[in-house]
Amino acid sequence: MRRVTPVNGNARLADIAAQAGVSEATVSRVLNGKPGVSAGTRQLVLTALDLMGYERPQRLRQRSHGLVGLVTPELDNPIFPAFAQAIEKSLTQHGYTPVLCTQSPGGAPEDEFTELLLERDVSGIIFVSGLHADTTARMDRYTRLTDRGLPIVLVDGYSEHIAAPFISPDDRLAARLAVQHLVDLGHERIGLAVGQRRFVPVIRKIEGFAQAMHQLLGVTDAEELVQQSLFSVEGGQAAAGALIERGCTAIVCASDLMALGAIRAARERGLSVPGEVSVVGFDDSPLIAFTDPPLTTVRKPIGAMAVAAVQTLLEEIGGTPPKNLELVFQCELVVRGSTGSGPLVNR
Repeated sequence: MRRVTPVNGNARLADIAAQAGVSEATVSRVLNGKPGVSAGTRQLVLTALDLMGYERPQRLRQRSHGLVGLVTPELDNPIFPAFAQAIEKSLTQHGYTPVLCTQSPGGAPEDEFTELLLERDVSGIIFVSGLHADTTARMDRYTRLTDRGLPIVLVDGYSEHIAAPFISPDDRLAARLAVQHLVDLGHERIGLAVGQRRFVPVIRKIEGFAQAMHQLLGVTDAEELVQQSLFSVEGGQAAAGALIERGCTAIVCASDLMALGAIRAARERGLSVPGEVSVVGFDDSPLIAFTDPPLTTVRKPIGAMAVAAVQTLLEEIGGTPPKNLELVFQCELVVRGSTGSGPLVNR
């Protein structure tokens, strides 16, 4: 854990300024209580202090309601930085300072981050796509937190065994929206590229996909059209390659990164997107509209989910008893250039 250090010296001012994205002069004004700094900029500097492990000057300590932990997966997938930014913005607007803990392969596990946050005496923790989404993981790591009275909110995943609020996108609807769009374009051989089935969002997407394929195309067994892999470009490429070999002319992917891999898989086989293979992503990650071709995707309502996660956590911090409750947010299909007419339309 980073040692808490008093703020002093020009080198530290420079570090804080770089972290906050402001000038050293601005940092100095904030630390010394000088006027001429907007509330938003002041909060950026205070957040930088907390994230870097520096003690706030005494005169500034009473102006924050406290720290809130935010535990996310790796930041290689742009949807997670987007989530972190939205949650951080909402927390700071309410006077709380987020402490971001990012998991990475080979790095500190979620439980270690949780202990670190408890040592920092956080007011609560928001977990994004954590072990609560893994049906094979033990949920007592969360019940121990709720038993000790720590407010927590869990995003993207659900377990009936945790007395805490959950914030989720409607994964079943997301799959249905994608399938409906592709059926309307004339596709009937549609595949689904997803992560491992042990994860709650994956289970729900598979359920939504199978139901849509049955209702819209009369497919009674969609299992052959589902390919599990990793939530990455390489994972999407592998899954899509297998589905293309099975004759799929359209592929629904469980993330935008997987969709980029699906486009790569089609092109390495000499197939054009969307001329011969249509691809739909999920998330609507930042900059995904600028890919080649621009990606048709199902937008996850990041902003609304982030605000709900923070508001729900603050209610718990304020004394509302925690209970098992899931707030499910509707997704939206965003049509761009990676989907086109299927073989049925061209007959």
